[in-house]
Amino acid sequence: MIPSSSIAAIRELPLFPLPEVVLFPSRPLPLHIFEFRYRIMMNTILENDRRFGVLMFDPVRGEIANIGCCAEIVHYQRLPDDRMKIWTLGQQRFRVLEYVREKPYRVGLVEWIEDDPSTSDLRPIAEKVEKLLRDVVHLSAKLYDREIELPKDLPSLPVELSYWIASNLYGVASEQQGLLEMQNTLDRLQREIEILTSTRNHFAARTALKDALN
Repeated sequence: MIPSSSIAAIRELPLFPLPEVVLFPSRPLPLHIFEFRYRIMMNTILENDRRFGVLMFDPVRGEIANIGCCAEIVHYQRLPDDRMKIWTLGQQRFRVLEYVREKPYRVGLVEWIEDDPSTSDLRPIAEKVEKLLRDVVHLSAKLYDREIELPKDLPSLPVELSYWIASNLYGVASEQQGLLEMQNTLDRLQREIEILTSTRNHFAARTALKDALN
């Protein structure tokens, strides 16, 4: 039995598992829809509130994550054979409580989740994360001899910055999923400091070796 006080935070949501893809709040996700069941799903969603849930699917373990992020369709284009290109934007995170339907596509009963309110000032650690990020970008540009610039609208608020960084980690879906599931902004930023520090040190060593050989 679900407590009456929690009903407002719970709803049914169509679910779209994606192999090694993790969506974060406020981050874009373009999709090409071609499977018949998901064409049905998208057409149904477009007649309603244009929202569905994205869940990371681990193809090695054959498991679907229990925590994902709601996506809202902001634009779409119909292609031949009823295929579609859609552009979505991440909204709230959610936890799947139970599956209420499996066919023709999954629908789950979900509850929205948010980060716990912080009791400390997160700006200093967010500034440290941003400094590490800029170091990594600078060293990457130097290592690969190309211009790499951070966007001018890089988020300044700690929670939004933590999502931005997490969404731009490539090839580490399991790490991204772990960051998505954290409900403490400080913990997420601290983990990103560890990741960025390791990446910076790796790039610095490779850049020093490259300079020594030139």
